[in-house]
Amino acid sequence: MDNIRETILEVVYSILPITIIITLLQFTLIWLPAEVFLQFLIGVVMVGLGLILFLLGVNIGLIPVGELIGSALSKTKKVGVIVFFGFLLGVVVTVAEPDVRVLASQIDQVSGGEISRDVLILAVALGVGIFVALAMFRIIFNIPMVYLLTAGYGLVFLLAAFTPPAFVPISFDSGGVTTGPLTVPFILALGVGVATVMGGKSSSTDGFGLVALASIGPILSVLILGVIYG
Repeated sequence: MDNIRETILEVVYSILPITIIITLLQFTLIWLPAEVFLQFLIGVVMVGLGLILFLLGVNIGLIPVGELIGSALSKTKKVGVIVFFGFLLGVVVTVAEPDVRVLASQIDQVSGGEISRDVLILAVALGVGIFVALAMFRIIFNIPMVYLLTAGYGLVFLLAAFTPPAFVPISFDSGGVTTGPLTVPFILALGVGVATVMGGKSSSTDGFGLVALASIGPILSVLILGVIYG
């Protein structure tokens, strides 16, 4: 019950400020049609209910399962198995990420179908999967995070020089949308689970940084997509 109460309060505190601001704007500056403003209020209620159910699902199901999967994979002591399933889980959780689908749909619409929605989702998912696998590799062999981030972003700026200008902002937005409400909890929980079991590792240091690495993957994959399209 405490978890449900905390989740409800968290959602209310999250959506209340924007609701108040838009309501004040409605009756002072913008004066939207009554039908549109009513739709907004209905949407706020639906978003609130949806977020409450979503966050409860994340806390009850995704986070515990992610940690258990990470722990179970680590106990196999097989690097190939841990890296492969890190890649696979990174791909499937990104395909299910709502933020990725919203971005892909908007880009498909704006580009008139030239940049396909499905192709972009697949590119982003593969990018996340590869870098989640790399993050598993980092945890196992205790590779300093700064080396991977430096190499990753160095490659990003190198590729950006050879990519059509239209793809550069899309690539960075693609990296941002992977830090959504579905991908982040699961990937963090997976990393903490792996780091907790690995001998001599600290879950507080090795279990984090996965999101930073995972967000590089989509940037690189979309930049490569731009080189191909260009």
